[in-house]
Amino acid sequence: MTEVNRVWRLHKRPVGELTDDVLSFAEEAIPAPADGECLFRLNYLSLDPTNRVWMSDIDQYMPPVELGAPMRGVVCGTVVESRSPAFKVGDVVSGLGVWADYQVGSPATVRPMGPTGPIPIVDAFGTFAVVGPTAYFGLLDLGEPKPGETVVVSAAAGAVGSIVGQIAKLKGCRAVGIAGSDEKCRWLVDELGFDAAINYRTEDLPAALARTCPQGIDVYFDNVGGSILDACLKRMNLNGRIPTCGLISSYNATAPVPGPYNYDMMLMQRLKIQGFIVMDYANRYPEAIQALAGWMAAGKIKVRQDVVDGLEHALTALKKLFTGANTGKLMIRVKDV
Repeated sequence: MTEVNRVWRLHKRPVGELTDDVLSFAEEAIPAPADGECLFRLNYLSLDPTNRVWMSDIDQYMPPVELGAPMRGVVCGTVVESRSPAFKVGDVVSGLGVWADYQVGSPATVRPMGPTGPIPIVDAFGTFAVVGPTAYFGLLDLGEPKPGETVVVSAAAGAVGSIVGQIAKLKGCRAVGIAGSDEKCRWLVDELGFDAAINYRTEDLPAALARTCPQGIDVYFDNVGGSILDACLKRMNLNGRIPTCGLISSYNATAPVPGPYNYDMMLMQRLKIQGFIVMDYANRYPEAIQALAGWMAAGKIKVRQDVVDGLEHALTALKKLFTGANTGKLMIRVKDV
């Protein structure tokens, strides 16, 4: 064990785009676990759009990170000391932690991952910790896709969106992805099996949706909000469903963001629009993990990890989510399991 612990702490609330002074990075003493806790070394740190939400002092589904506190994150680590019967030294754990080399966990925050079979731990963590269950429950529980329907997903080359489209195909649907580059669109179609993909940066989105969704849209899985949501609203079929997973297009906004201009389509097409947070389904995680693991082992779902080495690069890497520079699940690797 090293003699110091590197920790990212929230230094100031972000305004607009993330700047380098939002977080501080310093060396501190390694914490000691109390009775009922364990100490674990960080292996992988998930980077997610919600990190930006947690930094902000706005109404949200969890208390915001306090100024001066360690930055919150979804983590995977290896237990190096245990004072709890729930953990033993060497266990690989995952759950909610902080951006630090060493941190204390309890059964309320982390749990052992257990065997992952043929799936590498980095892929299991990258898929099962957050994004896989998000895609699974958001699409299947709220989207309720039926064979022959058209499912459109925004941020389709991201961690959640790429899985949503593949599950849609497994359920017999037409899958159309919206992404930010020709390279990402080719990946969606050629490797992941989407029926079509749209580059929203270079194509006229309403025209592209009309071309790729000639029968309209039955399910729009929304990861971004904003103008893409508006364009999809105009193509929704009667009784269409819109699971709202994220609104990343507005997370860096510095002024109030207007609502959808095509909101009237919610009434005209009798749409069901529902927001959700994956933690709403925490008690059903085993169901999602079992299904996803089976599909992955059978080669029916492919995942990609966008791995950046070094905890010191966490803030810089997080910015990739807001420029579209990542493909697949973005994470920091501190030390492989």
